[in-house]
Amino acid sequence: MPDPIRIALQIQPQHGEYRAIRRTVARAEELGVDIVYNWDHFFPLSGDPDGLHFECWTMLSAWAEQTERIEIGALVTCNSYRNPELLADMARTVDHISDGRLIFGIGAGWFRRDYAEYGYEFGTAGYRLADLRQALPRIRSRWEQLNPPPTRPLPILIGGGGERKTLRMVAEHADVWHSFGDLDTFVRKSAVLEKWCAEIGRDSQEIGRSIGLGIGRIDRADDYVASGVTEFTLGTSGPDYDLAAIPDWLAWRDDRNRG
Repeated sequence: MPDPIRIALQIQPQHGEYRAIRRTVARAEELGVDIVYNWDHFFPLSGDPDGLHFECWTMLSAWAEQTERIEIGALVTCNSYRNPELLADMARTVDHISDGRLIFGIGAGWFRRDYAEYGYEFGTAGYRLADLRQALPRIRSRWEQLNPPPTRPLPILIGGGGERKTLRMVAEHADVWHSFGDLDTFVRKSAVLEKWCAEIGRDSQEIGRSIGLGIGRIDRADDYVASGVTEFTLGTSGPDYDLAAIPDWLAWRDDRNRG
């Protein structure tokens, strides 16, 4: 039986008051969204570069207390900003606060301003990817040592599409691969992921496929499903956090899952 289609909402923590973010989380859970994500940056990524913005993991802990059903996570947390053992402990704690609803999304980082203003070494893309590669086993090891451990084997989501390094890490470590870009790009990179899985001896069907789409692009959803996508992430930004299109997505999801 195919995996069910899931709808995620990325509530971008920019340009909105926190009370608006809180209301959006509550509304998403009320509507029936499967997952709510934020992101791990320190400044807005669009609009006024000095606009309102909030931090990732303190927000996730608040969401863990606020919600009851919906899964939560960062899309994605930046490996560079925290010691891997500390990050593992933070994730384990949010997992317990949420009663086992955390998805551990992680990536190598890319937004230079975050690094420059918060004092992290930016280096090269290769340096940041190598740092992520050595951090992932450390994170897993720390989860095994913590008392108490996570409530479940935490699902690891890795975001990115680098074909030589990132997709190999997905094959080695991830439960979910999150991709960006058009359908042709997704299909090509998914085939690369299949090759990496074959090379290391992993069943590629163990890895869920997630795609970030514009909230108004429901017209392409069936094409992505036919290509292997089972999770759709729709973004919304402040100040208004418009969810008007979400009911249509959820109705489409339910129709697909009834099959």
